[in-house]
This record gives sequence, structure tokens and C-alpha cells, in this order.
Amino acid sequence: MNEIAEHHSGAHASRSTYWLVALILAIITLLEVAVFYIPFLRTVIAPILLVLSATKFALVAMFFMHLRYDRPILTAILSTGLVVAAAIILALMLLFGALRLMAPA
Repeated sequence: MNEIAEHHSGAHASRSTYWLVALILAIITLLEVAVFYIPFLRTVIAPILLVLSATKFALVAMFFMHLRYDRPILTAILSTGLVVAAAIILALMLLFGALRLMAPA
């Protein structure tokens, strides 16, 4: 029980850090909405939105889920699960033809 108390007494983000992260998340959300209204970005809209979404997820996981201040093994477990899930989704998309990387146009 003492080890748990010592672990939770470690440094965490201040209230101003949470407000700054919230502001950054709001700005990223505005960028995501703005991408839809810029005509020349239509061909690369999906990669842009994926990068912006991944950035938002990382910020939320690091600060609001406190992964930045937890043990590194917890971050590794979460990251491993995400990589495996992304690989399965990509494989299913390739299998069922949602992605046509090798098919002629």
C-alpha cells in the first residue's frame, strides 16, 4: 500500500498545463474543420485528418489520462495495443478491398 501512495504522490501537471492542452486541442479541432473548406486539400484530406486525430489522441492520453506521469510500462502496453489494432484494421481493409494499393486504377 505504501508503494501505491508513493507512486501517486509524484508530479502531475498543473491546472495551467491542462488549460494549455485544452487550448491546443481546440486549435487542432478548428484545423480539422478548416481542412474541409480548403479546396486544394481534398486529395490529401484523409492523411491530414489522421495526423491531427492522432495528435489529439496522444495529448489526451498523455495529460488527461495521466500516461505522461505513469510508469513507462503502461505507455508501452497502450502503444502496443494501438499498433496491433491499427495493423488488424489495415489488414482487413486490404483484405476486403477498401484499400487498393496494388490494383490498377
